[in-house]
Amino acid sequence: MQPEFLSLVASRLAGGGVFHAATDWQEYAQWMLEVVAQVPIFDNLAGVGQYSAKPNYRPETKFERRGLKLGHGVWDVLFEKPDFECQ
Repeated sequence: MQPEFLSLVASRLAGGGVFHAATDWQEYAQWMLEVVAQVPIFDNLAGVGQYSAKPNYRPETKFERRGLKLGHGVWDVLFEKPDFECQ
């Protein structure tokens, strides 16, 4: 994940839309938070520098199940593009 990619996502995402990413690599999860902080168009739904709880709608992957069995964590991040038209 790079700032350029998030800028592209922001240009395609409707206002009020949510970009959701998840990883079982804690260092990458931290990197995602740092990169999103560089793209101020997004709001972190969990709060600045925080991870989101796994939403019920996100399916558990076979990689996630394997990681959890091995004692790995999983980190979700949800970033919303504000709907400025409603303000």
